[in-house]
Amino acid sequence: MKLEARRLVDRLWNYCNVLRDDGVSSLEYLEQLSFLVFLKMAAEIEEADKDLPEDRRRRILPDPEDAPDPEKQHVRGWADLLDLTSTALEEGYTQLLTDLGKQDKGQNTTLGLIFHRARNRLQNPANLRRLIVDLIDKERWLGASKDIKGDAYEALIARSAEDTKAGAGQYFTPRVLIESIVRCMRPAPEDIITDPACGTGGFLLAAHDYIVREHGKDMSTEESARFDEGAIWGTELVPATARLAAMNLLLHKIGRPDGKPLVHVEDALAKPPAKRASLVLANPPFGKKSSIVITNVDGSVSREDTSYHRKDFWETTTNKQFNFVQHIANLLTDHGRAAVVLPDNVLFEGGRGTSIRRELLKRYNLHTMLRLPAGIFYAGGVKANVLFFDAATPRRSDDEPPRTQQLWVYDLRTGNRFTLKQNPLLPGHLEDFERRVFGVGECEDTAEAIARRKPEGRLQVFDGAALAATKDVNLDIGLIEPDDRDAAGAKSLTELTLALSADLHGALLELEQLAADLDVKLSPPA
Repeated sequence: MKLEARRLVDRLWNYCNVLRDDGVSSLEYLEQLSFLVFLKMAAEIEEADKDLPEDRRRRILPDPEDAPDPEKQHVRGWADLLDLTSTALEEGYTQLLTDLGKQDKGQNTTLGLIFHRARNRLQNPANLRRLIVDLIDKERWLGASKDIKGDAYEALIARSAEDTKAGAGQYFTPRVLIESIVRCMRPAPEDIITDPACGTGGFLLAAHDYIVREHGKDMSTEESARFDEGAIWGTELVPATARLAAMNLLLHKIGRPDGKPLVHVEDALAKPPAKRASLVLANPPFGKKSSIVITNVDGSVSREDTSYHRKDFWETTTNKQFNFVQHIANLLTDHGRAAVVLPDNVLFEGGRGTSIRRELLKRYNLHTMLRLPAGIFYAGGVKANVLFFDAATPRRSDDEPPRTQQLWVYDLRTGNRFTLKQNPLLPGHLEDFERRVFGVGECEDTAEAIARRKPEGRLQVFDGAALAATKDVNLDIGLIEPDDRDAAGAKSLTELTLALSADLHGALLELEQLAADLDVKLSPPA
């Protein structure tokens, strides 16, 4: 991250610490920051257009005459907020959020998505004014420095994920892993790209950045505009998270404030895809069971386990992970490709899981699997993998061999232990995987890289037909023996302590998950 972006992050995050005294959480602070930055961006757009003919000026915020109560004096936008102080500022800001939230209930624009059901969480007028005047107004948010403002905003999301863990940490994927996956997938200007569980938009941003970096000089205006008009989009179930994703995309110059939202707020699993993609990148939320969120009459929230009865699914199950596998497979266009982060249970869980794995091997080309080490996600103790698969020509009969001819497995797990702070996952840890498995920096495309692969060390290969023919279709494979690992050698006492701590924490999380599945309440020891 550039020094200017780091300074901006530090300034904004330090103010988040101040607001904690007012009872504002880091996620609530990010939400309020999104509202205010959007208002500042709208003011910058209107300022830039002021010399244009009136019919060419962009108006991002609605006219005051369009307000729900035109007889009442309404705050118009950023300039009005700058003029207010004390109680008038708090009341004006609250009223402005209410007005904007009512303008586009269908969330048909980015503005409507960001302000849908928006609420003021900043009850201290002095702190609100300082945030507006001293922090946000002094920055230009819609300039050429998208690498500054966009990177700063994304870094704030990362800090919030680390700060809350059980909140943002559930949907935050490490940037190092995202960028490595994107380099392996090689998105191109002609791609249609989606993430059906997009969280704050990390995969979408990385894919777009890759395309601009690798192909930007050769792209036409029409090719660039495709990504503002829906050639890249995400789906997110949680409205507050979708708000952050929409703001994240805007600050990286993807989409338009007054255009169609590129983040859809809905349950991606609820129905078959209305639109397909040539590239799917995803890290579906951890947790085994699919559920719907129910808001009760008293305002409390409960969850109800659900199965998705979809004709395009191979099996009906309440397992969220398997539902996402089936959904992503059906999202792909002909010869489309996918990279999906999934926990270990997807590789070996029985019942319908066995059938889903078999169908994946038969219908799609599951050509690569990366076994990830523990300690890289904020949800501690998680053991996950990246599955890379392509859509293939449909099989004409069951007698035809599976479309997965060979499954290559790279073991990054054995002998490697990471922590979020003391020993984080770095780009160098993934260089060998990228080069040997996907030919990053050496080959032009994935097909060429696969043809050059050689099983050696951490990289092994398995016969797809043999795997599909086994009774349990167990894909929990490819972990090398400790004596063969590349990272052999005596471990220090610190490394052993960290490893034991990670194992214990992981076991505790698994016990808590089991208790939750059995509806058993765990009590602390007396």
